[in-house]
Amino acid sequence: MANEEDDPIIQEIDVFLARSLLEKLYLFQYPIRPASMTYDDVTHLSAKIKPKQQKVELEMAIDTLNPNYCRSKGEQIALNVDGTCTDETSTYSSKLMDKQTFCSSQAASNVSRYAAAVYKKGELHLTPLHGILQLRPSFTYLDKADAKHREREAANEGGDSSQDEAEDDVKQITVRFSRPETEQARQRRVQSYEFLQKRQAEEHWVHLHYYGLKDSRSEHERQYLFSQGHGFAENTELIKSPSEYLMMLMPPSIEEENDKPMAPSNVLSMAQLRTLPLADQIKILMKNVKVMPFANLMSLLGSGTDSTAVLRCIQQVAMLVQGNWVVKSDVLYPKDTSSPHSGVPAEVLCRGRDFVMWKFTQDRWVVRKEVAAVTKLCPEDVKDFLEHMSVARINKGWEFMLPYDEDFVKKHPDIVQRQHMLWMGIQAKLEKVYNLLKEHLTPKKQEAQSARPLLVSGEQRVSMAKAKVKQNYGQLEQDFQKQKAEMKSNDTSAKMDVSNIRIKEEPVSDEEPMDTSAYKGMNNGIVNGLHAEEDSTDSLNGHLPGGCIDRVAQELKAFVLSTFKKQFVLTLSELKRLFNLHLASLPPGHTLFSGISDKMLQDMVLDTGCKQILVPFPPQTAASPDELKVYALWEAGDTYDQHRQVLLEIFSKNYRVRRNVIQNQLSQECGEDLNKQEVDRVLKDCCVSYGGMWYLKGTVQS
Repeated sequence: MANEEDDPIIQEIDVFLARSLLEKLYLFQYPIRPASMTYDDVTHLSAKIKPKQQKVELEMAIDTLNPNYCRSKGEQIALNVDGTCTDETSTYSSKLMDKQTFCSSQAASNVSRYAAAVYKKGELHLTPLHGILQLRPSFTYLDKADAKHREREAANEGGDSSQDEAEDDVKQITVRFSRPETEQARQRRVQSYEFLQKRQAEEHWVHLHYYGLKDSRSEHERQYLFSQGHGFAENTELIKSPSEYLMMLMPPSIEEENDKPMAPSNVLSMAQLRTLPLADQIKILMKNVKVMPFANLMSLLGSGTDSTAVLRCIQQVAMLVQGNWVVKSDVLYPKDTSSPHSGVPAEVLCRGRDFVMWKFTQDRWVVRKEVAAVTKLCPEDVKDFLEHMSVARINKGWEFMLPYDEDFVKKHPDIVQRQHMLWMGIQAKLEKVYNLLKEHLTPKKQEAQSARPLLVSGEQRVSMAKAKVKQNYGQLEQDFQKQKAEMKSNDTSAKMDVSNIRIKEEPVSDEEPMDTSAYKGMNNGIVNGLHAEEDSTDSLNGHLPGGCIDRVAQELKAFVLSTFKKQFVLTLSELKRLFNLHLASLPPGHTLFSGISDKMLQDMVLDTGCKQILVPFPPQTAASPDELKVYALWEAGDTYDQHRQVLLEIFSKNYRVRRNVIQNQLSQECGEDLNKQEVDRVLKDCCVSYGGMWYLKGTVQS
């Protein structure tokens, strides 16, 4: 007892298990390079992987302008490898060794004990590692040079002997028949080095796209290191009852496990089902039913079941569509499975089904031909997707099988908001994979009679907003009292003037407000229970306590500053996308969920020291209004501020610029000759290269 008092608990940290990158997360180690010399700033030319073997190859550029680089040796190596002729098969097209290849080897065969951890705001998020790979330089180019040398010697010997031979001699051929292979001989052959090399060569390379450490897509993927449902969904792998924990410490014998009845699959026995953990019950129910309202799920689980625990578990296996829960695609199509109709792998099926689910978040009606045209899947697979969650209507299409669950949306607005953020991330992936056009993103208008039962009146929207305010008013009042007590102790002159800060206020200009809830082309005004009309939150405008407004401004300012210090240049469209990702990572009830308009976001960008760069886009540009607005951090407080300002001035007059023009202008304005590394640093902060020209980030039109 005395030892426990001498060693008190200082802090308790909640641990969450993130599963978004499960079986996709690798740890790369570079054992021949010190940790202080990373490859983050080195240009990665290509990357490829063999997933089954966990073999990775990275191709990185060599800085041939470095004073430590021996140019004569680089030319000699390129000559030995490729010879004098240059074609598509040449390793070094520039006749200079300007790149090197890194090949991986497994550092550990069993990585089930290892995980990547991220600590943020008192929470520890763990993601299991799929593999630990050590990358070392590959010297296969030396084998190619040796093969070239042997070919030249063989050609010379063959040329000399052919002059002495008038014709080929006739040789006797002996035909032998092989004996049947024994089991021992087959095992030796399977374990031989040649057989293993042949098996490894049979797996095809999968080519990858490499994104830098500070790239926006890398930032997007890093968000998946956090448990996406940790605000509501508990990690059943980490939270165990005492009996379950004891069972893990002392598992039953194999005989006892065989005596237990098998878990129900197609035909559910409710008696057997309720003997399983809550998470398994929900997974089995959703896998069999496919679509279910939350009220029906609670009735199946029996009386006494905690609704909060059910909400935590349901988000692990289902997504919210029109207020109802639809089972996730990866639950129906596990990894390493395929379609029974076409043999398409599970990954492609999951993408196609996610597209159908996403279409139903936009509208109650989906056309089968449109889904088949976008997903390029066979009609039988598309029909299976639609039958999971909709009903066919003659001459109309497929209608979502359940009505919009407005009761659930009213009771759980935080869950609805979180699900909407997840759908926005899925939409971004679908747009990239399927190259979706505006006609696919905009829901089609239906007949007035079919849409009439789904319309929500203005009075209903106002009442819903008022109910939400009353629900959150208690917490807001506490925050207001705390802020009021703090402001009394401070000088009144230090108080922040919030008269110009307005939450979700209609902008003065013609620009559209930032849409963090839904698309506006919907005939019923809903996406996952969020109303697209801005009037649905008007009851919040101007009624938040002063202390809460201060907190909103401080949180927004902190986000803008940290984002621009990483990216330096952002379009309004990209800034809004990053802000939505930031909202998705916040806990429920956070102050930023009170609503941020476009105007408030842009005003905060200008207040933090950023400037708008008036880039002269070409007249025929297809960029949206948000993509035409480019903002840049004017002063970051480092030695490159002046160089970045000169660069931004150049792009205020030119849409795209060549590198030599930028380097000459920097030398003239800064009064010094900049080396290649300094110019690369400035260009990497603000620009991207495409087709030999340099553009500001976000201004290149695909």
